[in-house]
Amino acid sequence: MADLSGVTPVGFNCQGGLVLNRSTFMMQPGEAIELENFEPDVTGGYRRISGFSKYVSAIVPATSSASEKVLMVATFGSKVLAARGTSIFSADPAGSSWTSIDSGRTGALKYSFERFNFDGTDKIIVVDAVNAPTVFNSSLSATDVSESSVAGSKFVVSFKNHMFYAGKSTSKQEVVFSEPFDEDGFNSGNGAGSIKVDDTITGIKVFRDDLFIFCETRIFKLSGSSLSNFAVSDVTRDIGCINGDTIQEFAGDLIFLGPDGLRTIAGTARIGDVELGTISSNVQTIFNENIASGSEFDSVVIPDKTQYRIFFTKANEDESASKGIICSRREKSFEFAELRGIKPASTDQFVSSGDVIVLHGAYSGGYVYRQESGIDFDGAAVLGKYRGPDLTFNDPGIRKHMQKIIVNYKPESSIDADLFVRYDYESVNSARPAAYPLDSTDIVSIYGVSAYGGPTYGGVSQPLFRQAVEGSGFAIALRINDGGTTAPYSLKGFQLEYKLGARR
Repeated sequence: MADLSGVTPVGFNCQGGLVLNRSTFMMQPGEAIELENFEPDVTGGYRRISGFSKYVSAIVPATSSASEKVLMVATFGSKVLAARGTSIFSADPAGSSWTSIDSGRTGALKYSFERFNFDGTDKIIVVDAVNAPTVFNSSLSATDVSESSVAGSKFVVSFKNHMFYAGKSTSKQEVVFSEPFDEDGFNSGNGAGSIKVDDTITGIKVFRDDLFIFCETRIFKLSGSSLSNFAVSDVTRDIGCINGDTIQEFAGDLIFLGPDGLRTIAGTARIGDVELGTISSNVQTIFNENIASGSEFDSVVIPDKTQYRIFFTKANEDESASKGIICSRREKSFEFAELRGIKPASTDQFVSSGDVIVLHGAYSGGYVYRQESGIDFDGAAVLGKYRGPDLTFNDPGIRKHMQKIIVNYKPESSIDADLFVRYDYESVNSARPAAYPLDSTDIVSIYGVSAYGGPTYGGVSQPLFRQAVEGSGFAIALRINDGGTTAPYSLKGFQLEYKLGARR
């Protein structure tokens, strides 16, 4: 309703995430047609993501070439493990050097690993698709699994106190499991065995009381607890998993990359029933492009944000151009955003004293990084973009003379971004006002927490930025460009104030 001055205010929250499968004319206010390096915030709105910084200050040593990727990063006890070239190394997170704990891993490919405890001693087992599986105890002493039938395994998981191995290039349809409580015991008389499925295995993952076996075009479920009652059943014979590195437990489901985008396997209330669902239709065009052209994939879950990140990696692509997708669970739906500038070769995530630690091994350069740390990508700016839909306020035939934009945001420090107002679907014949600075230095502080001389005590925690604007059009869109020079902040919502003009 217009006020006495003839100004009509319209406000909306930033919610809904990136939507690329609907006409901008039909989108809801608050959704986005561009949302790059802004994540759906757990407290509402869109937050410009944090950066990443070195988790260990030293480069993981190269063994033959400086171009070697960090093929594995894994935390184990108080150490961080990393594989590069022909060796596996360990380091203290606060340390400045790496120590070789296993060498001679000829031709190693990307690693998979499993932390387990069968005998009262914490251990980690690693496989690299070429060499024998290797077990490290709490002292980081290495022991190779001696069984030739599991040498060259690509995947390894612990299930029902057995160790399961799969993905061997010479037996692509077979899963081999060890004796109970013995990762290197394979006597069938003591409970070891193998299972074959009728498709090439692309990944295995334990979920609740079952082991899911993902294949190229099918998915199976292994139930039971021992050799005597292990049984395989079909989950689907129509949908498969493209890459095992995309399989994660997320928001109470298993999530994975299928041929048509992200899918979940959700157990229903009926025991033994499984429901398949595709969730990424809003950003399907991004998945179509990157499934076709991506050479490698990786993923990680950030549990305190109920967030899944998938990364599309192309060998010859510069890191600044490397893309990914953020998938955030919001009540009964999923919201998406696009990542740009993170190119991992390996990932891991763990929780330490309530603090979520998200790591990735560098595709180039040899470092291990911690995500969600700092305001930049180890010195490179975190460029952020938001572009909302073209708003007609339910009447595309009336011209709107814009008066003011009010931005509700939540800063974490001072911010420095640009606000753009665009008209009539950014037609070349429409008004294109210059950028309006979106910045703030009066940031709320908590006494006893913030440093003196920085933020303002008693400031507003979610201030309103008011900006008089120029121009008119039948449809109006807002754009935020962030140069990545300041700390993250959240865009919570907008109010647009306009006067009605003539009808076209």
